[in-house]
Amino acid sequence: RFIACPQLARTVLRCLQRGAGPRPQPLLLEFAPGPGILTRSLLDAGFRVVALESNLDFVRDLQSLENSLDGQLKVIHGDFFRLDPLAKGALKPPAVSSDKLFETMGVAAVPWRADVPLKIFGIVPQQLERNRLWRLLFATYECSSIYRYGRVELNLFISEKEYTILTAKPGKSKIYQALTVLAQLGYEIELLHKEPWSSFATNLKNGGLAIPKAVQVPNDHLCLVRLTPQQNLFTGGLKPSNASTFIFMVKQSFAKPKARLTDRLNSWSLDNSDRLLKALEIPKKAAMCNLYPEDYKRLFEALQNSDMFAETLFHDEVLASTRTMN
Repeated sequence: RFIACPQLARTVLRCLQRGAGPRPQPLLLEFAPGPGILTRSLLDAGFRVVALESNLDFVRDLQSLENSLDGQLKVIHGDFFRLDPLAKGALKPPAVSSDKLFETMGVAAVPWRADVPLKIFGIVPQQLERNRLWRLLFATYECSSIYRYGRVELNLFISEKEYTILTAKPGKSKIYQALTVLAQLGYEIELLHKEPWSSFATNLKNGGLAIPKAVQVPNDHLCLVRLTPQQNLFTGGLKPSNASTFIFMVKQSFAKPKARLTDRLNSWSLDNSDRLLKALEIPKKAAMCNLYPEDYKRLFEALQNSDMFAETLFHDEVLASTRTMN
């Protein structure tokens, strides 16, 4: 795992405080804090912190810090990316239930359009980074796991490669992807800080940095990105109950990103595609990679009202991919 070096802690702290205004900071959940370098800075700044740590050696050190404070720090043995696994029976740490976690933190569920009930900070492991981002997206759209409690705000260090993909513009077929569309619709994406890889330590025995290679996009930094779920995500025909269908409609659309939208609609057995595109003011020759995220949402909502469109087209893929993500 990557560990923030001491000189970076102050910068991260300023970023987390940015935009808070005069209101008290909500509780902060820090996952994989490691030796607690940033944790101490957060505590010194007055944050109330819950540290979710999977490594028992680090847990013991953090618990010593917890015992020296008066309730400002709570340490929990758990792995943020093993929240709510699809497993039967009691969970064994570091797997953890979000319900149990939120109960321990004392955070109650709020309506989706309410203020952010909880801020989360952490460095996303580079191994399976894309899968981890997908799993968070699924949970956001389905209002499952941590998002049963409202619009939880994520402050994540992710690779510059993935940040570039999340914020790509239509037309760039190599980097404008299904993940791009769904992230831009689902979150307000704010770049808080870019930091060179060399500013991070690692707990690898050789002391090296496992920097993933990238060809199409730059990847010289880790990017601290704030992902705040959009208040207006569930307007029109998009709901948590049909969000998985929407996700796979978008994913299937990018199987051939340069294919024309009319061809994709025909593959879905839609016989009135010309009339539909005219109503949506989308050009007939538009390619899948040229549509804006909002176009995909409008298209989905229109298809929901079409007699020719059946959600069963995606049913098997939805089930298979949900199991994979978990």
